[in-house]
Amino acid sequence: MSEAPEVMTRLSQAYNSHDVEAITRCYARRAVTVTPGGVAEGLDEIFSYYAEWVGAFPDSVVTPSALFTVGDSSVLEFMVTGTHKGALTLAAGEVAEATGRPIALRCCSVCTMEDGLVVSHRLYYDQLELAAQLGYPMPTKAGHEI
Repeated sequence: MSEAPEVMTRLSQAYNSHDVEAITRCYARRAVTVTPGGVAEGLDEIFSYYAEWVGAFPDSVVTPSALFTVGDSSVLEFMVTGTHKGALTLAAGEVAEATGRPIALRCCSVCTMEDGLVVSHRLYYDQLELAAQLGYPMPTKAGHEI
């Protein structure tokens, strides 16, 4: 029987408790996390990624809506809600200083596990949706703002 659902539950619970060390303990030493903002390789970079998100949204909560598991991989659809209270580096590299705005961001995580730990984590969310909720202008192809 796959451990993947239990690992995903443990990871979600650690995030909801804002315990970055507990989050990091869900990952294997050489794990890789790919997000719209870039790639985090190894525990130090993964710790830094989550520390920034928890710092930017200290009241954030992950609310799972669906979990699918095949073998040692799980797909989790969820909503992350919170209030933007700290700096966050956006995918384009721009730093979004605290706006005090609420977010409700639809997300999807695809994780592969080995020995009860995440070895590969791919996180998907709409970068423009996040930027709009934070009040940042949305670029267009011509370089004009919407």
